[in-house]
Amino acid sequence: MEYRYTIKELPEEERPREKLIKHGARALSNAELLALIIRTGNKKRTAVELSQDILNFFGGLEALNDISVEEITRINGVGLAKGAQIQATVELSKRLFKAGKDNRPVVKSPGDVAELVMPDMRYLKQEVFKIILFDIKNQLIAISEISRGGLSSSIVHPREVFKEAIRRSSAAVILVHNHPSGDPSPSDEDINVTRRLVDSGKILGVDVLDHIIIGDGVYLSMKKENLI
Repeated sequence: MEYRYTIKELPEEERPREKLIKHGARALSNAELLALIIRTGNKKRTAVELSQDILNFFGGLEALNDISVEEITRINGVGLAKGAQIQATVELSKRLFKAGKDNRPVVKSPGDVAELVMPDMRYLKQEVFKIILFDIKNQLIAISEISRGGLSSSIVHPREVFKEAIRRSSAAVILVHNHPSGDPSPSDEDINVTRRLVDSGKILGVDVLDHIIIGDGVYLSMKKENLI
């Protein structure tokens, strides 16, 4: 009976899955990430060692972009199942990257922001505050909901507003909230809270580019109205 050497026999602190759970995926090497995909090694090599063999054989991670299942199975210990798993992961990564680039909305003006959020926000029955995150090249990263139930300093706290921006390494943000009345005219509270967030953003190194108020088919840009 052949003896199969597995990741489970490694010390716990060296097991890729446990390292990922404890420290995050970024803490793992390319070989360790690949090992989580192929799951098992062979009778002489752990999954991590076998993964390193694959990377060494093809000259690094980038080379996996263009290899076939048949080519992968030339490596001792890599069968059709492992080859298919690797190729499926590579293809999924390609599609994810392409989706992120091709489907990312272009935001160059207050009108672009309004067009992006108007369908979801114009008919809401309560005030919803959102933050639109941008990277250093002003490309949209994500839109995150911060709060519901009214715009006030007690609800829209800088800590909550910028927490997601910091987590996603955003360089700039646009604030957005709706007025269920349909009238986007800002209240004194809207203006005061916005100015507080602008000041907080400066301290944190996150530019607040604008605050868009959504009404029923209409919108207002605080930046354009020189309110911030």
